[in-house]
Amino acid sequence: MTDGQAVPQVDANSPAPAGPCLFVVFGATGDLTKRKLMPSLYNLAQGGHLSENFAVIGVAFDELSTDEFRRRMTEEDVQYQSNKIDPAVLERFASRMHYVKGDFHDPDLYRRLGETISQVDHECQTGGNCLFYLAISPTLFGEVVRQLGAAGLTREGAPPAGSAATDMPAHGWRRVIVEKPFGRDLESAAALNRELGSVLDESQIYRIDHYLGKETVQNILVFRFANGIFEPIWNHRYIDHVRITVAESLGVEERGGYYDHSGALRDMIPNHLFQLVAMVGMESPISFDADAVRDEKAKVLRAIHPLAPEDVLQNAVRGQYGAGKIGDRQIIPYRSAPQVAPDSHTETFVALRLMIDNWRWAGVPFYLRTGKCLPERVTEVVIQFKRAPFSLFRGTPVEHLAANQLVLRIQPDEGISLRFAAKLPGLEVRTGGVNMDFSYEDYFGGTTMTGYETLIYDCMIGDATLFQRDDFVMAGWSVVQPVIDVWQSLPPRDFPNYTAGTWGPPAAEKLWAAGRNF
Repeated sequence: MTDGQAVPQVDANSPAPAGPCLFVVFGATGDLTKRKLMPSLYNLAQGGHLSENFAVIGVAFDELSTDEFRRRMTEEDVQYQSNKIDPAVLERFASRMHYVKGDFHDPDLYRRLGETISQVDHECQTGGNCLFYLAISPTLFGEVVRQLGAAGLTREGAPPAGSAATDMPAHGWRRVIVEKPFGRDLESAAALNRELGSVLDESQIYRIDHYLGKETVQNILVFRFANGIFEPIWNHRYIDHVRITVAESLGVEERGGYYDHSGALRDMIPNHLFQLVAMVGMESPISFDADAVRDEKAKVLRAIHPLAPEDVLQNAVRGQYGAGKIGDRQIIPYRSAPQVAPDSHTETFVALRLMIDNWRWAGVPFYLRTGKCLPERVTEVVIQFKRAPFSLFRGTPVEHLAANQLVLRIQPDEGISLRFAAKLPGLEVRTGGVNMDFSYEDYFGGTTMTGYETLIYDCMIGDATLFQRDDFVMAGWSVVQPVIDVWQSLPPRDFPNYTAGTWGPPAAEKLWAAGRNF
């Protein structure tokens, strides 16, 4: 459908535009929508990756007209957009926005939403294809999906003969994107899976983890399986251990209300960090088919050695930050943050040591750590190889041989480096560590994408490769549930136990000592 406005030009080397689609976002006036979703959709539009038959319906509690919603989204898109704005593209994008106000618990909202979907589908010829994005509190996931199902909005294909919905156009595909966290523990995750599964087929559920939209995370598969020099040594015969760090230098800021009911373990481990564990640890899939890739990722989590209570005490460390200084910023203690209980037992730091019981990784520890108010913002995977024998260097000035390291940098400086030993210039045999370094920005230019573009596009074309399947979710919660149980039964006595601007509590440093060779 054209309307005389400028149409983005598609790069011949870029993927084809997604097919006709109606993007329905619940929580349309929330933080996620304005900071990530709308800028991502604009970027897709600017790149020519959206169909000409595309439209947006925002759903929220706020009292807004469609014109007011368009104006707000346009202003916020400019505010949070990293790319240069093309006014013609932005105007065309905004003209396809619509708004429906209502209470997510009210069946009448979904009746009116259905009417709006029919109207917009008629105007924009979206083929009845609807992508519902739940940018809302996790407590509402089940309720919204149940109401969508009761209103007939999740049904795919033509309405059944004689039904009350026969006046509606035939449905195309219907998909639902669910944000994290997916449950609070194993039991609640299972309950949510059952609730969604009572309305939707698994093929309609897209559990999103924006980490998988990052280029370097996706590049792990290419790096491993497209380079013959690395895959043969990617196992316990050559690798000593793996370290995965997801560190934030900021505190909880204004998210204290959410965070104090979640904590670092629930917020980061079953999703972000386990995605990285799976990418690093998985076997080669037989193809890039979504289920082939997800089969192998789920196998990794199922192979993690279960943690008995005594294992939790030895191999899991929690921490909470106190006052400190990071750069020139003074950090107040976590317990003094807005909406945080003054005697809170919520952890802001977690370190784990896990073992994967399969042929590839037998005996190789995986060290995981994540936390807030750490010295720097960094996400990286360090593959540390076993040391070479020292016997050749006896009688030389070489005192020890450092282990080779492969570092996959995910943020902020995306790239890959390989550290190895080289002879220092001179008459004697002396060694020094050197790095071979690849930087995404140097080779391919910097990216201004949010990380959501790839995931939204993939959902539109029906590619679920980068989304979590129900068995992966359950396997992840199965690993962390023993930690949750032990920590709930034994409240911490030493919180806060690390100073803001340090790498966590002393017990975490001790846990990592076996794997450190910085």
